[in-house]
Amino acid sequence: MKPKTFSIVSLGCFRNSYDSDTIAERLIQRGYRLVPGSLGVHTLVVNTCGFIKEAKEESLQAIGEALSLKQQGKVHEVVVEGCLVARYKDTLKKHFPEVDVWGALQPFNNTYPLTRKSIPRHLGFLKISEGCANRCSYCAIPMIKGTLVSKPIEAVLREASFLEREGVKELTIIGQDISSWGKDRYQNRDLVDLLKQILRKTKKIPWIRLLYIHPRNLTDSLIDLIASEDRICNYIDLPIQHINDRILKMMNRGTTKRQIIAMIKKIRRRIPDAVIRTSLIVGLPTEGAQEFNELVDFVKDTQFERLGVFMYSREEGTPAYRYPQQVHHQTKKKRFNTLMKMQRDISGELNRRYLGRTLTVLIDEVQRGGSIARSQHSAYKIDGIVYVRGNLKPGTFYQAKITDAYEYDLVAQ
Repeated sequence: MKPKTFSIVSLGCFRNSYDSDTIAERLIQRGYRLVPGSLGVHTLVVNTCGFIKEAKEESLQAIGEALSLKQQGKVHEVVVEGCLVARYKDTLKKHFPEVDVWGALQPFNNTYPLTRKSIPRHLGFLKISEGCANRCSYCAIPMIKGTLVSKPIEAVLREASFLEREGVKELTIIGQDISSWGKDRYQNRDLVDLLKQILRKTKKIPWIRLLYIHPRNLTDSLIDLIASEDRICNYIDLPIQHINDRILKMMNRGTTKRQIIAMIKKIRRRIPDAVIRTSLIVGLPTEGAQEFNELVDFVKDTQFERLGVFMYSREEGTPAYRYPQQVHHQTKKKRFNTLMKMQRDISGELNRRYLGRTLTVLIDEVQRGGSIARSQHSAYKIDGIVYVRGNLKPGTFYQAKITDAYEYDLVAQ
């Protein structure tokens, strides 16, 4: 008898991609066969995102499209998984009664992705924790994923070793807040201890990247490890969200403007070529023009190498949902555009500093006569690329001389 076929529509972040690969692994273990595309498969899995309004809308659309394929006889059954299900399962079941299975992916039950179909083979993502204990006032993650659950150190090392045997050239450590790893499980182990063990266990993985670190948990020992260990990318993903002290307190971020500025200075002093990526939220309830202008001045002065901006999304069940004085959408959009335009100019100016320099780059794919690459200062599918002339081998490192620079991307030979 032929095995049943399946396909997965994966929405949202890298953590969701990791979960999609885990779902695929479980289905393969049950005798299913993964095939590309949605048409004609026995089982179509939709792995949803439910983080903010736009993500929820995209997920609802994907569910509707999957059910339309089922109605046309092009798909036998539809399975819906992911964050949207964890948050709104009862409501979704009423709205989409045609769904065959509503999933409930449990974290860390000894299954990890062996197939890794969502990313190139030379890249590996390793989720070391699930959920979050930070309780930021605007964030729905604790309602979706629950509180922090750290993956046992033995399981992390077993998975890292597997990825090394698979020939992974860049290992990205992921989680809602990887800097909290171990707090729920161990008395005297933290992310620094875990990274040291990963480094000892995986001698052949050239790059290890960290996504994401809460500013409250960026310790001196972690900065020192990144500074001293060549295999850990000098790339620090540090979402600060705002700089005004009143807004930070309303966000329940546990940091202050003074602490954030001192932290950034410390990073740049100890790791001179470090690239800092941060994210900001504009339009939190009661954010006034003066507080936004304080954020603008801070971004202008700090000159972040990488920066993303989000408009505040009012999420039911969060403490911020009840805050008075919601900021008008058009005001949020204007503030978003102001910061993004400024960052585009900053990024372009910083990129021009690379002209004439030679960088080590990793080739991710070949496209239209050229190769898409990254330096250690850019994360896959998040940051800008280095476009290298010529068809080069994916998964291979090259020395590339930068010949041109744009707002977010570089050109090299």
